[in-house]
Amino acid sequence: MSLTFDSARLPNPHLNSDHEAWREQLRRFIDTEIMPYAVEWDEQGEMPIALWPKAGEVGLLGLGFPEAYGGIPGDVWFSQIASEELARIGVGGIPASLMVHTIGLPPIINWGTEAMKAAIVPAVLRGEDWISLGITEPGGGSDVANLRTTAVRDGDHFVVNGSKTYITGGMRANWVSTAVRTGGDGAGGVSMLLIPTDAPGFSRTALDRKQGWWASDTATLYFDNVRVPVENLIGEENQGFKVIMTNFNSERMGMAVQMEAYARVCLEEAVAWAQERQTFGKRLADHQVIRHKIAAMKQKINATQAYIRICNEAIASGTPNPADIALLKVQASEVMEFCAREALQILGGIGFMRGGRAERIYREVRVNAIGGGSEEIMRDLAARQYGI
Repeated sequence: MSLTFDSARLPNPHLNSDHEAWREQLRRFIDTEIMPYAVEWDEQGEMPIALWPKAGEVGLLGLGFPEAYGGIPGDVWFSQIASEELARIGVGGIPASLMVHTIGLPPIINWGTEAMKAAIVPAVLRGEDWISLGITEPGGGSDVANLRTTAVRDGDHFVVNGSKTYITGGMRANWVSTAVRTGGDGAGGVSMLLIPTDAPGFSRTALDRKQGWWASDTATLYFDNVRVPVENLIGEENQGFKVIMTNFNSERMGMAVQMEAYARVCLEEAVAWAQERQTFGKRLADHQVIRHKIAAMKQKINATQAYIRICNEAIASGTPNPADIALLKVQASEVMEFCAREALQILGGIGFMRGGRAERIYREVRVNAIGGGSEEIMRDLAARQYGI
């Protein structure tokens, strides 16, 4: 049997018939509504607005969110399946932009007021409105405790000044869950504020000269005396760092699952080509050096899948380990990079040409290795949490 995306997936005892039915439903949706257009959208650098309501109807947008606001219950394994199937597209910008609400909404779900949830969440889960997460600033990435965008209290409003950059979904967003400085220096002065993008003083510019994620709208956001009602505070004032850190765990977990699945896409394309391509009178797959490359790819994929299961089991039991999740993200980005490189070596000249999934994945390694916390920051975070 040839190694394919599905056959390279280790058995998971936690999956039942409901999980498999979800995979089949989601795969039908992706194969019909996304796969035929993925390359075109990537080259155009944008996705059609009509995709969001369709994703809402199939349950993709609402997965894991409360039923009271239009969500659909689902455990960590449902979410893992969604991440895997979206990665199978091989165009990272599509799931990044389509699913950006999974990092923009949780601060509201977990820390927002009931009025805020009722006003924002249902429309986003229906695909009618869009929300992004505004953390990273031009002067710093993962150094969240030292962000500089300020929100100064003025009566019943905060007046916001500053900027955010590399914001996924930023050009489309109606709302941005934004980290701002409401107090003194350090983590203790950070708050989270829900900022509407139609507020006077708000502006944005597209970041469209990217190495990868072409289909994802990425933006720099500017706040010039933007007045935001006090009731838009997400959680308590000066307690935003806790909100941000909680959010990072789910973001990093989702990225890790997708990166492992991207590695499987690369393996699938490499194996298919190696079995078809003839060199020096025999199949490429009959050369020992090629077989060893394929075996090494599968070995690293297996290890990453096992690590994902361990982390998801901890999350399912209510005891997530941020250090393990951080190191899993590093593991997954390294494996994605290794498999993308080896796949392109096996594909040779055809892998160098745009249009194949492995070529796109190779271009998108860096954004995955940096976004949500760079490999270096992840290792340091884990070491500190282990008391080193």
